Amino acid sequence: MKIIKRNGSEAVFDITKIIVAITKANDVVDESLRMTPNQIQRIAESVELACQKMNRSPGVEEIQDLVETQIMAHGAYEVAKHYITYRYTRNLVRKSNTTDEKILSLIECNNEEAKQENSNKNPTVNSVQRDYMAGEVSRDITNRLLLPKDIVDAHNDGIIHFHDSDYFAQHMHNCDLVDLEDMLQNGTVISGTMIEKPHSFSTACNIATQIIAQVASNQYGGQSISLTHLAPFVQVSREKIKRSFDKELEDIGVEISEEGKAKMIEKRLREEIRKGVQTI
Repeated sequence: MKIIKRNGSEAVFDITKIIVAITKANDVVDESLRMTPNQIQRIAESVELACQKMNRSPGVEEIQDLVETQIMAHGAYEVAKHYITYRYTRNLVRKSNTTDEKILSLIECNNEEAKQENSNKNPTVNSVQRDYMAGEVSRDITNRLLLPKDIVDAHNDGIIHFHDSDYFAQHMHNCDLVDLEDMLQNGTVISGTMIEKPHSFSTACNIATQIIAQVASNQYGGQSISLTHLAPFVQVSREKIKRSFDKELEDIGVEISEEGKAKMIEKRLREEIRKGVQTI
């Protein structure tokens, strides 16, 4: 059985760690109030059984909650008090520096939380590791300073999932649906320059790629466009090619059938579409 550590990495469930933790709390109380080794063993086994029934990997905090409950169920309230006090003290220490272990786990590539947060990123690549390390600092600031406590608690308890908290401190956004139709039909601004409505399919494809690149440099995550917004420019190119072809025929004084002309126009149009899609 696996457990999820506080830094997001996985570890094998070790019942001896529970026994050791309870024993430490047990040893500091008056002898008359102590539990027997058998009682401690039974508590540890009960916690292990409860974790197995979850049919998933429990978190460290969940396991500690189970330990507290079992100690009190045995009537060892003084032991429970010392166990809770020690747990609270350790939690304060962790809050004073919440990023070191997570960053170390990123370097060692065993941070399961980071691996699962964004499937588009490979955590073994150096540039991605740097991104994740910066993200851990941002997540720490987000959880301690920027988000309301009830949101943080709900996230930690698994009630909600606050996605991309590693970017929240930078006021960035994720996964855009680009309004390509508006920008192509009404024009747009790229790098401070006004780009008017394109007059051909190939130009529309070129502008679309520039839009995608600009959006990518100002956000993170993926983006989506609808290729149907390029479709109207097929007819724009068809009419443009027809005018150009008619001018060529006029210049050289050649006449061909309407059927032959249509075939040549469609051939040139298909070539433009192929090049435009190749650009994207």
